[in-house]
Amino acid sequence: MAVCRLGWMNRPVRPVGVAGPAAAYELAVVTEPGGRLLHTAGIVGSRPDGSISDEAGEQASEAWRTITAVLAEAGFEATDIVSYITYLVEGEDPVQVMTVRDAFFDGHTAASTLVFVPALARPEWKVEIAAIAARDD
Repeated sequence: MAVCRLGWMNRPVRPVGVAGPAAAYELAVVTEPGGRLLHTAGIVGSRPDGSISDEAGEQASEAWRTITAVLAEAGFEATDIVSYITYLVEGEDPVQVMTVRDAFFDGHTAASTLVFVPALARPEWKVEIAAIAARDD
């Protein structure tokens, strides 16, 4: 959860009487008004030289590395992420991808959706991640 100078900006929503998340994420996050928002495109796991691993876990790692670079360039941090969607090609191991995600977030949680898809735009792509970050500057 991001902490801003004015207090808690991105607050998890945890209603009583409903089942909690199935893994390390939040059901919802409220972003208070007055901040900046960053929306990424779907980021795939291409290495800086354009090559791509055959493994979904390595692709996820590269995608989060790219997202980290995008966040930094825009003046955000990983803890500013409030929501993300992971698209994973059917048949790939979600545990690898979630393990990489958990390491990236290092205890931070955000609203999350994992969607299995038959294919992505290029046949070598196995993982695509789109994120939203919010920050009060």
